[in-house]
Amino acid sequence: MNGAPPEKTFRDEELLADVICRLIGDVRHVAVGNASPIPATAALLARERGGGRPYVSLLGSRAYSFFTDGARELFDCAGQGRVDVFFLSGGQIDGEGNINLVSVGDYAHPKARFPGSFGSAYLYYVVPKVILFRVEHSRRTLVPKVDFISAPGGSADNVFRPGGPIALVTNRCLFDFDRARRRFRLASVHPGHSVAEVVENTGFDFDRPADVPVTPAPSAETLQLMRATVAPMLAEVYPQFAEKVFGFKNPLPVGERVG
Repeated sequence: MNGAPPEKTFRDEELLADVICRLIGDVRHVAVGNASPIPATAALLARERGGGRPYVSLLGSRAYSFFTDGARELFDCAGQGRVDVFFLSGGQIDGEGNINLVSVGDYAHPKARFPGSFGSAYLYYVVPKVILFRVEHSRRTLVPKVDFISAPGGSADNVFRPGGPIALVTNRCLFDFDRARRRFRLASVHPGHSVAEVVENTGFDFDRPADVPVTPAPSAETLQLMRATVAPMLAEVYPQFAEKVFGFKNPLPVGERVG
Protein backbone atom coordinates (compact mmCIF):
# COMPACT_ATOMS: atom_id res chain seq x y z
CA MET A 1 0.00 0.00 0.00
CA ASN A 2 1.28 3.47 -0.85
CA GLY A 3 -0.68 5.33 1.84
CA ALA A 4 -2.68 7.36 -0.68
CA PRO A 5 -6.07 8.57 0.56
CA PRO A 6 -9.07 6.62 -0.71
CA GLU A 7 -10.70 7.96 -3.83
CA LYS A 8 -13.72 10.15 -3.19
CA THR A 9 -16.99 8.63 -4.29
CA PHE A 10 -18.97 11.86 -3.95
CA ARG A 11 -18.84 15.44 -5.13
CA ASP A 12 -18.46 18.37 -2.74
CA GLU A 13 -22.00 19.50 -3.56
CA GLU A 14 -23.35 16.11 -2.49
CA LEU A 15 -21.46 16.27 0.81
CA LEU A 16 -22.77 19.76 1.57
CA ALA A 17 -26.34 18.76 0.72
CA ASP A 18 -26.08 15.80 3.08
CA VAL A 19 -24.73 18.03 5.88
CA ILE A 20 -27.55 20.54 5.42
CA CYS A 21 -30.14 17.77 5.26
CA ARG A 22 -29.10 16.56 8.72
CA LEU A 23 -29.31 20.13 10.06
CA ILE A 24 -32.90 20.46 8.81
CA GLY A 25 -34.04 17.79 11.23
CA ASP A 26 -37.66 16.89 11.99
CA VAL A 27 -39.67 19.92 10.87
CA ARG A 28 -42.92 20.67 9.05
CA HIS A 29 -41.95 23.09 6.28
CA VAL A 30 -38.67 24.04 4.60
CA ALA A 31 -38.57 26.99 2.21
CA VAL A 32 -35.74 27.63 -0.23
CA GLY A 33 -35.10 31.00 -1.88
CA ASN A 34 -33.67 31.84 -5.27
CA ALA A 35 -30.25 30.72 -6.53
CA SER A 36 -29.88 28.03 -3.85
CA PRO A 37 -29.36 24.69 -5.62
CA ILE A 38 -27.44 22.96 -2.80
CA PRO A 39 -29.97 23.89 -0.08
CA ALA A 40 -32.72 22.86 -2.51
CA THR A 41 -31.01 19.48 -2.92
CA ALA A 42 -30.83 19.13 0.86
CA ALA A 43 -34.49 20.05 1.37
CA LEU A 44 -35.73 17.60 -1.26
CA LEU A 45 -33.41 14.92 0.15
CA ALA A 46 -34.89 15.49 3.62
CA ARG A 47 -38.38 15.12 2.19
CA GLU A 48 -37.53 11.87 0.40
CA ARG A 49 -35.85 10.46 3.49
CA GLY A 50 -38.89 11.43 5.56
CA GLY A 51 -41.42 9.85 3.24
CA GLY A 52 -42.96 13.19 2.25
CA ARG A 53 -42.13 15.19 5.38
CA PRO A 54 -41.13 18.01 5.60
CA TYR A 55 -43.10 19.94 3.03
CA VAL A 56 -40.67 21.74 0.70
CA SER A 57 -41.30 25.05 -1.06
CA LEU A 58 -38.84 26.06 -3.77
CA LEU A 59 -39.19 29.61 -5.02
CA GLY A 60 -39.34 29.55 -8.80
CA SER A 61 -40.82 26.06 -8.94
CA ARG A 62 -44.27 25.20 -10.21
CA ALA A 63 -44.09 21.60 -9.09
CA TYR A 64 -42.64 22.08 -5.60
CA SER A 65 -44.24 25.16 -4.14
CA PHE A 66 -47.75 26.04 -2.99
CA PHE A 67 -46.91 29.76 -3.16
CA THR A 68 -48.99 31.56 -5.78
CA ASP A 69 -47.60 35.01 -4.99
CA GLY A 70 -43.88 34.24 -4.81
CA ALA A 71 -41.73 35.83 -2.12
CA ARG A 72 -44.57 37.95 -0.72
CA GLU A 73 -46.50 34.84 0.23
CA LEU A 74 -43.31 33.31 1.65
CA PHE A 75 -42.96 36.32 3.98
CA ASP A 76 -46.59 36.01 5.07
CA CYS A 77 -46.17 32.31 5.86
CA ALA A 78 -42.94 32.94 7.77
CA GLY A 79 -44.56 35.69 9.83
CA GLN A 80 -47.40 33.30 10.72
CA GLY A 81 -44.90 30.72 11.98
CA ARG A 82 -45.52 28.38 9.05
CA VAL A 83 -41.90 28.18 7.82
CA ASP A 84 -39.51 26.21 10.05
CA VAL A 85 -36.27 26.31 8.06
CA PHE A 86 -34.78 28.80 5.62
CA PHE A 87 -31.31 29.42 4.15
CA LEU A 88 -29.32 32.63 3.93
CA SER A 89 -25.94 33.59 2.55
CA GLY A 90 -24.05 36.84 2.08
CA GLY A 91 -21.13 38.57 0.46
CA GLN A 92 -19.74 38.77 3.99
CA ILE A 93 -20.57 36.84 7.18
CA ASP A 94 -18.93 37.69 10.50
CA GLY A 95 -18.36 35.83 13.77
CA GLU A 96 -21.60 37.12 15.31
CA GLY A 97 -23.68 35.73 12.47
CA ASN A 98 -24.25 39.13 10.85
CA ILE A 99 -24.80 39.05 7.07
CA ASN A 100 -23.82 41.66 4.49
CA LEU A 101 -25.80 41.61 1.26
CA VAL A 102 -25.32 45.29 0.42
CA SER A 103 -21.75 46.45 -0.21
CA VAL A 104 -18.07 46.25 0.72
CA GLY A 105 -16.11 49.31 1.81
CA ASP A 106 -17.44 52.80 2.38
CA TYR A 107 -21.21 52.82 1.79
CA ALA A 108 -21.09 56.01 -0.31
CA HIS A 109 -18.15 54.75 -2.40
CA PRO A 110 -18.28 50.94 -2.24
CA LYS A 111 -15.59 48.64 -3.58
CA ALA A 112 -18.27 46.10 -4.49
CA ARG A 113 -22.05 45.96 -4.53
CA PHE A 114 -24.21 42.92 -3.72
CA PRO A 115 -27.80 42.20 -4.79
CA GLY A 116 -29.33 43.77 -1.66
CA SER A 117 -31.03 42.64 1.53
CA PHE A 118 -34.50 41.89 0.11
CA GLY A 119 -36.30 39.97 2.88
CA SER A 120 -33.26 38.49 4.58
CA ALA A 121 -33.46 40.54 7.79
CA TYR A 122 -37.16 39.78 8.23
CA LEU A 123 -36.75 36.04 7.66
CA TYR A 124 -33.71 36.00 9.96
CA TYR A 125 -35.98 37.22 12.77
CA VAL A 126 -39.02 35.00 12.28
CA VAL A 127 -37.82 31.62 10.91
CA PRO A 128 -36.77 29.39 13.86
CA LYS A 129 -33.94 27.60 12.06
CA VAL A 130 -31.87 29.63 9.60
CA ILE A 131 -28.95 27.76 8.08
CA LEU A 132 -26.18 30.02 6.77
CA PHE A 133 -24.40 28.79 3.67
CA ARG A 134 -21.28 30.02 1.87
CA VAL A 135 -19.35 27.94 -0.66
CA GLU A 136 -16.34 30.27 -0.68
CA HIS A 137 -14.69 29.89 2.73
CA SER A 138 -12.06 32.63 2.79
CA ARG A 139 -11.05 35.67 4.83
CA ARG A 140 -12.70 37.77 2.15
CA THR A 141 -16.12 36.24 2.87
CA LEU A 142 -15.85 35.20 6.54
CA VAL A 143 -14.74 38.46 8.13
CA PRO A 144 -14.15 39.83 11.66
CA LYS A 145 -16.95 42.38 11.17
CA VAL A 146 -19.19 42.90 8.15
CA ASP A 147 -18.97 46.29 6.42
CA PHE A 148 -22.77 46.60 6.40
CA ILE A 149 -25.27 44.67 8.53
CA SER A 150 -28.16 43.81 6.24
CA ALA A 151 -29.35 40.99 8.53
CA PRO A 152 -28.18 40.84 12.18
CA GLY A 153 -27.25 37.51 13.73
CA GLY A 154 -28.45 38.52 17.19
CA SER A 155 -30.77 40.97 18.92
CA ALA A 156 -31.04 42.73 22.27
CA ASP A 157 -32.58 40.71 25.10
CA ASN A 158 -35.75 42.82 25.07
CA VAL A 159 -36.43 42.04 21.40
CA PHE A 160 -38.84 39.20 20.67
CA ARG A 161 -37.05 37.09 18.11
CA PRO A 162 -38.08 33.47 17.52
CA GLY A 163 -35.71 33.11 14.58
CA GLY A 164 -32.00 33.18 13.90
CA PRO A 165 -28.96 31.20 12.77
CA ILE A 166 -28.23 27.67 13.94
CA ALA A 167 -25.21 26.82 11.77
CA LEU A 168 -22.88 27.90 8.98
CA VAL A 169 -21.97 25.42 6.25
CA THR A 170 -18.99 26.14 4.00
CA ASN A 171 -16.94 24.21 1.48
CA ARG A 172 -14.38 23.49 4.23
CA CYS A 173 -16.34 22.80 7.41
CA LEU A 174 -19.48 23.02 9.53
CA PHE A 175 -19.87 25.63 12.28
CA ASP A 176 -22.56 25.49 14.96
CA PHE A 177 -23.88 28.82 16.23
CA ASP A 178 -24.45 29.64 19.90
CA ARG A 179 -27.24 32.22 19.86
CA ALA A 180 -26.80 33.15 23.53
CA ARG A 181 -23.10 33.94 23.07
CA ARG A 182 -23.44 35.02 19.42
CA ARG A 183 -20.44 32.96 18.49
CA PHE A 184 -19.57 30.11 16.13
CA ARG A 185 -18.10 26.77 17.18
CA LEU A 186 -16.31 24.45 14.78
CA ALA A 187 -18.43 21.29 14.67
CA SER A 188 -16.61 19.27 11.99
CA VAL A 189 -14.12 19.58 9.15
CA HIS A 190 -15.02 18.17 5.75
CA PRO A 191 -12.98 15.27 4.31
CA GLY A 192 -9.79 16.49 2.65
CA HIS A 193 -9.60 19.65 4.79
CA SER A 194 -8.00 20.41 8.17
CA VAL A 195 -8.52 22.53 11.27
CA ALA A 196 -5.37 24.52 10.42
CA GLU A 197 -6.78 25.28 6.99
CA VAL A 198 -10.08 26.44 8.50
CA VAL A 199 -8.27 28.73 10.97
CA GLU A 200 -6.06 30.16 8.20
CA ASN A 201 -9.02 30.97 5.97
CA THR A 202 -11.46 32.32 8.59
CA GLY A 203 -11.41 36.00 9.47
CA PHE A 204 -13.33 35.69 12.73
CA ASP A 205 -12.49 33.87 15.97
CA PHE A 206 -14.45 30.74 16.85
CA ASP A 207 -14.54 28.04 19.50
CA ARG A 208 -13.50 24.47 18.85
CA PRO A 209 -13.17 21.23 20.79
CA ALA A 210 -9.81 19.61 21.46
CA ASP A 211 -10.59 16.95 18.86
CA VAL A 212 -12.55 18.18 15.85
CA PRO A 213 -14.36 15.35 14.03
CA VAL A 214 -14.38 14.82 10.30
CA THR A 215 -17.72 15.45 8.61
CA PRO A 216 -19.27 12.05 7.73
CA ALA A 217 -19.31 11.26 4.03
CA PRO A 218 -22.69 10.64 2.39
CA SER A 219 -23.74 7.00 2.49
CA ALA A 220 -24.19 4.99 -0.68
CA GLU A 221 -27.96 5.03 -0.08
CA THR A 222 -27.97 8.83 0.27
CA LEU A 223 -25.96 9.30 -2.92
CA GLN A 224 -28.31 6.99 -4.80
CA LEU A 225 -31.31 8.93 -3.51
CA MET A 226 -29.81 12.25 -4.58
CA ARG A 227 -28.71 11.05 -7.98
CA ALA A 228 -31.72 8.99 -8.98
CA THR A 229 -34.63 10.71 -7.23
CA VAL A 230 -33.70 14.27 -6.24
CA ALA A 231 -31.77 15.23 -9.38
CA PRO A 232 -34.80 14.98 -11.71
CA MET A 233 -36.75 17.19 -9.29
CA LEU A 234 -34.00 19.81 -9.24
CA ALA A 235 -33.89 19.99 -13.01
CA GLU A 236 -37.09 22.01 -13.14
CA VAL A 237 -35.49 25.03 -11.39
CA TYR A 238 -31.76 24.22 -11.65
CA PRO A 239 -31.21 22.33 -14.92
CA GLN A 240 -27.52 23.27 -15.24
CA PHE A 241 -26.77 22.24 -11.66
CA ALA A 242 -28.62 18.94 -12.06
CA GLU A 243 -26.63 18.15 -15.19
CA LYS A 244 -23.25 19.28 -13.87
CA VAL A 245 -23.44 17.62 -10.44
CA PHE A 246 -25.64 14.61 -11.04
CA GLY A 247 -25.35 14.11 -14.79
CA PHE A 248 -29.11 14.45 -15.18
CA LYS A 249 -30.15 16.20 -18.36
CA ASN A 250 -33.84 16.96 -18.56
CA PRO A 251 -35.02 15.62 -21.94
CA LEU A 252 -38.09 17.85 -22.09
CA PRO A 253 -38.15 21.40 -23.49
CA VAL A 254 -38.64 24.42 -21.26
CA GLY A 255 -42.30 24.63 -20.22
CA GLU A 256 -42.66 20.86 -20.15
CA ARG A 257 -39.78 19.99 -17.86
CA VAL A 258 -40.05 17.29 -15.26
CA GLY A 259 -41.10 18.66 -11.86
